[in-house]
Amino acid sequence: MKATLFEFRFRMILIVAIIFLGFWAPWIEALHWGTRSTTWLWLGFQLGGLGIHAVNAIEIVSAMAIAAAALAAFARIWGTAYLGLATVNNLQMKADQVTADGPYRYVRNPLYLGSWLMTAAIATLMPPTGAALSLLLLAFFLFRLVLGEESFLADQLGEPYISYKKAVPRLIPSLRPRVGPSGSIPHWGQALLGETTPLGVLVSFAALSWNYNADLLTRAILVSFGISLVVRALMSPSLSAAGPV
Repeated sequence: MKATLFEFRFRMILIVAIIFLGFWAPWIEALHWGTRSTTWLWLGFQLGGLGIHAVNAIEIVSAMAIAAAALAAFARIWGTAYLGLATVNNLQMKADQVTADGPYRYVRNPLYLGSWLMTAAIATLMPPTGAALSLLLLAFFLFRLVLGEESFLADQLGEPYISYKKAVPRLIPSLRPRVGPSGSIPHWGQALLGETTPLGVLVSFAALSWNYNADLLTRAILVSFGISLVVRALMSPSLSAAGPV
């Protein structure tokens, strides 16, 4: 059930592929399964069927997408600030010590939780069947990654991690910290630069969703992703030289 080292190494590419599949949704034309209407409009129509005015229904869906994007950016930036960008972007599993600061006092996997929430916001721009499949596939893939990392960390760190694992929930954050702080120093500048994609998704939805233009929103998100790749490429040499944060 747990992910392989290949899946971990190429996790970003696989996540992008899942999102691409959701937008592409080739089964719509091939099997006549679903519609090309966006999930954004589809959810709005479903709310309209409950007696909510169409304009208000679309505004509610837009607000939900913005909320998901905001939570995603918050979780990703907060987690990266404490875990360190060099560790977050590393293509190999690594473990020096148990990180029990920031969001890791409330939930063990804030980064994967943030990734799923970000995709949930983006999924509103996909066809409904594509959105449903991509979110299910991503949940399954992220869960496999979580199991793989937990097994690796337990082997490498032993009892300290096992005790931490017992105290802190895996994916549903606790309302209160479950462990004491370990004294890690957050690196907010690196985190903000390194998490350009969720920030871009948040800004795109917050600024553009009220225009009700799904094509414009999709292009803005693609630009954000492109910028994140450039930032990642520019930061990689300095992170490699500095080692783990």
